[in-house]
Amino acid sequence: MYRRWTLSDIENTLFHLNYRWKLQALALWSGQPAPFKAYEIYGNFTEFISLDTLSQINALDGTVNKTRLQHTLIDHYLQRELLPYETEMRAWMKGASAHVEGEKIYLHDVIPWCQKRSTYEKRKVLQKETGPLCKFLKPFALAYWKILFETLDRDLGFESYLDYVKDKKGLDYAYFYDLLKQVLAETDELYFSAMERWALKSFGRPLSELTRFDAIHMLGLSPLDRFFPEVSLKELISFFDLWQIDLTGTPGLNLILGKEDGKSNQAICFVLQVPEESYVVMKPEGGWIDVETLWHELGHGLSAVFTSPQLSIIDREMPTSFSLSEGFAFLNQNIALSIPFLTQYLGIESPVAQELHYYKVLKDMSFFRRYAAKFLAEYEMFSSGDLSDGQIYADTMARYTGFYYQPESHLLDLAPEFYSLDYILGWITETIMADHLKGLLGDDWMFENEAAKCLKDWWRQGNQYEISSFLEKNGLVPLHVNSLMKQWRETLL
Repeated sequence: MYRRWTLSDIENTLFHLNYRWKLQALALWSGQPAPFKAYEIYGNFTEFISLDTLSQINALDGTVNKTRLQHTLIDHYLQRELLPYETEMRAWMKGASAHVEGEKIYLHDVIPWCQKRSTYEKRKVLQKETGPLCKFLKPFALAYWKILFETLDRDLGFESYLDYVKDKKGLDYAYFYDLLKQVLAETDELYFSAMERWALKSFGRPLSELTRFDAIHMLGLSPLDRFFPEVSLKELISFFDLWQIDLTGTPGLNLILGKEDGKSNQAICFVLQVPEESYVVMKPEGGWIDVETLWHELGHGLSAVFTSPQLSIIDREMPTSFSLSEGFAFLNQNIALSIPFLTQYLGIESPVAQELHYYKVLKDMSFFRRYAAKFLAEYEMFSSGDLSDGQIYADTMARYTGFYYQPESHLLDLAPEFYSLDYILGWITETIMADHLKGLLGDDWMFENEAAKCLKDWWRQGNQYEISSFLEKNGLVPLHVNSLMKQWRETLL
């Protein structure tokens, strides 16, 4: 006989489980000892993480956001089933490395290495080295997805992975598949002509000769670091004083910005509890990439710590999508290389600022197309139900980005639950929010106190709204791509 749970029991237990997982991830990401052994995370929750509890949630009457409770429990049900496979996969990936001219490059270090410490010739060697590594890891990744599909079908009654994600996030993925194909086709000429010029300028080679590793180097903007002012990150973040936000003294916001051994090279914001506890974790590499990265993660962190504590635990802690949070992150990130920020805050001369902004927009367009292409490839793979063939991924990525992608690497680049589309929706939402602020306050809106008040009002609403509802509730225009495409054309033509 299973225990009967009250709504309060369900909410509090789910919150506790979320906290345990995020605390574990924060420790590992920061290079600290894990607070739990993997098998201990769910050790005392067998009775709760069950199909019976899911049935009890389904039977709740008059509960707002029941879907959020359902899918938060499903998340833990799936994580528990997949834990052995994920643990094995992570163990193999942790030690996976390529050897490039006497240098050992671990897979988790590939991005910073390509951005700051590589040459074209070394990146060619890296590509040859990583191919066999990806082939070796492929069976472990396929085993993970096989168990996931089986569990969704057998235990949870979802006919396909697409049905599961659609039920969780409420998005019409077929609609966005068609929309993004249209956007990509309409901007092909603009993108490829600009990227061809950048490739020739950077390497003296056509775009067709470059790989995803060359893309990482280009889009890191390292050649433009010569214009980076000689100021520390600590000095740079004093910008937020203009918004009456002292980042080092804001309750709940914790900055972990050192170069500690064992710390991940990938920046991230862990929100352990809203609004009381957020951690921005970053390992600085130097240059413009640090400012963009930090500003992006601060967008996540600030929107969390300024959330109203009066909201329900469901509205604060249990979103099924993080695309709105990505919108806040991109809005904050795009301040960093805007012309007003470069000229008025950093004191950079206008011609240099114009050049920096040009490559920033081109980089963003390239990233947008990468995420859009990933979504298209993932949608096609999941629609077919066959993840074993990486050629769809490689062909789609090359078609829309211009860079060569290895077919054997597709599973290591796959974003669960179509998170690539969450990025895209966040990016589009950012342009709508930015247009609104510019319309109210002008291009220099980021220096105005009224902008800070508006942002804090948006952040205060927490996770209670999905993007479409958020835009409607706040008097913003419905989701559209026109502003984003207009920005690309005005800057890159």
